[in-house]
Amino acid sequence: MPIPAASTSGTRTAATISRARRAGDTPPIVPSRAAEVPDDADGARGSDNGTVSAPTTTPVLPPLRIGPLTIDTPVELAPMAGVTNAAFRRLCREAGSGLYVAEMVTSRALVERTPESMRIIEHDPSERPRSVQVYGVDPATVGAAVHLIASEDRADHIDLNFGCPAPKVTRRGGGAVLPWKSELFRGILTAAVAAARPYGVPVTVKMRKGIDDDHLTYLEAGLVAQDLGVAAVALHGRTAAQHYSGQADWEAIARLKEAVTDIPVLGNGDIWSAEDALEMVRQTGCDGVVVGRGCQGRPWLFADLQAAFNGSDVRIRPGLREVALTIRRHGELMVEHFGEELKAMRELRKHMAWYFKGYPVGGAQRQALAMVSTMAELDDLLGALDLDQPYPGEAAEGQRGRAGSPKRPVLPEGWLDSRELSDDFRRQLHEAELSISGG
Repeated sequence: MPIPAASTSGTRTAATISRARRAGDTPPIVPSRAAEVPDDADGARGSDNGTVSAPTTTPVLPPLRIGPLTIDTPVELAPMAGVTNAAFRRLCREAGSGLYVAEMVTSRALVERTPESMRIIEHDPSERPRSVQVYGVDPATVGAAVHLIASEDRADHIDLNFGCPAPKVTRRGGGAVLPWKSELFRGILTAAVAAARPYGVPVTVKMRKGIDDDHLTYLEAGLVAQDLGVAAVALHGRTAAQHYSGQADWEAIARLKEAVTDIPVLGNGDIWSAEDALEMVRQTGCDGVVVGRGCQGRPWLFADLQAAFNGSDVRIRPGLREVALTIRRHGELMVEHFGEELKAMRELRKHMAWYFKGYPVGGAQRQALAMVSTMAELDDLLGALDLDQPYPGEAAEGQRGRAGSPKRPVLPEGWLDSRELSDDFRRQLHEAELSISGG
């Protein structure tokens, strides 16, 4: 059944959806594309797969080359726990091309083959290249995890996490605070690259500037990564202490790009639009961008990014109807991924506030959608919206997700006393991942 015409009232739309569902027909919220470019958007429209059909222009950047991989649009989806599962990655891929990285998984959990860790690194059969991110603090365990992934052909690209500022990670000496221990950092990179090399799987690094402004590590870490055979480095222009507060330091990305000349340097932080991505490239000279919170509730951002890097100014500006189409598609993919409708809907709930940012959706409707339990209920709730509402403009733009405030990083005792590992911490390494989520 086709989507009701734009002139159809919200009440009639809701009734139409409910009648179709009761009759066993496919509800009219089933999308044929992730989002569509309005007819008046510079004379261009979205293609059948939801990507922007841009006129032939000169690309802003060449394709991104990470080892043997070529990424036509130099854009990477940052791993986000509870967000970048296979369903969300597929939704983003349906909008535009790029490198889509799975949620972070701990090396210990992979080595132990926990069910959750194996689910995290699952990929849709059509997903190429397949990309995973591994977290760890013990070189031997990280090397074993990378060997498992590469030798069993479970991914085409492996990213190493040195950027997470979460206390549960940093208190174990991991994530954004690990490069402070230069010997440990070298050991992890050496083990990972050696484990992946025989299988032709490139290893990359995602990191922050350092622990805080007095303990910066990014320039040294970037050069070490380059020397040890890492295929690319990505820098989030914040310290661990900043978490997601304040402004990302794009000048730091520029300095890293000046220092690291043999492998691609990607920039991350405060990319909320395609224009932000282009401006980061202009200011820093980076070889590509990494997008995190900016795509929450906006998977069509990858269509904008693909168009922008192709030199086109065509952008997706979805009305509420297109947003509803995307949400329902997201729900379908979630059910397919988790194999359980209730779990899928529970995972979908967190996305609702992001999807409806700036749109005239009432509090009661938002609350109901944030408690959705079945696809049938989702159909009814989406159908009850005023789907003829246009794109709200600036209200839907800008920062997404919680920025929070600066926080003093939680560190292992004596972590800042030396750049070298203490004997006590060496003994603790084998146990340091046991309480970290991510598999």
